[in-house]
Amino acid sequence: MERVVTSGTFTLDGQSFDVDNNIWLVGDDHEVFVIDAAHDHQPIVDAVGGRKVVAVLATHGHNDHINCAAALADAVHAPVHIHPDDLMLWEVVNPDRPPDALLHDGERLRAGGVELEVMHTPGHSPGGCCFHDAADAVVFSGDTLFNGGPGATGRSFSDRPTIVRSITTRLFALPDETVVHTGHGDSTTIGAERPNVTTES
Repeated sequence: MERVVTSGTFTLDGQSFDVDNNIWLVGDDHEVFVIDAAHDHQPIVDAVGGRKVVAVLATHGHNDHINCAAALADAVHAPVHIHPDDLMLWEVVNPDRPPDALLHDGERLRAGGVELEVMHTPGHSPGGCCFHDAADAVVFSGDTLFNGGPGATGRSFSDRPTIVRSITTRLFALPDETVVHTGHGDSTTIGAERPNVTTES
């Protein structure tokens, strides 16, 4: 597992914010998944280093997580997967390029000896997903769960009670020692985040 950090702009509801995004490469020395394709595809291509990219996986459809997905997919000859409930967000960024496949809750994806289970965790966006590697006790949470609590809501297509329910019923069903690799900022663990997420979060 490797992390690439890229910087750019998140734009929604007429507002823009400067952000640093985590991109995660998951697999082995021969093939990988790329989780989220943010801002600039070239550093991701460099990190891939000629390995086969089995798929580019989008945790959700906000522009800062998919704004170089098409360029990356073309550069590494890989399909892009996103949950169908975020297609309206995808189409804003990529109006002329549909995704190659749709993610479904419970689906299992394999690359480089790693198996990821798709967990649909709406709230930050309707199609928000996390990717759980049970064998290595890791979950890639996108913007559903951060070091410090739930991802942001209060924007279009987001809902606070929904994200809290996704975290408490899905992510908190994972063991406390599960490492949470987030879409922005530092990693954490499920156990560390339990006190940070309540129905009042």
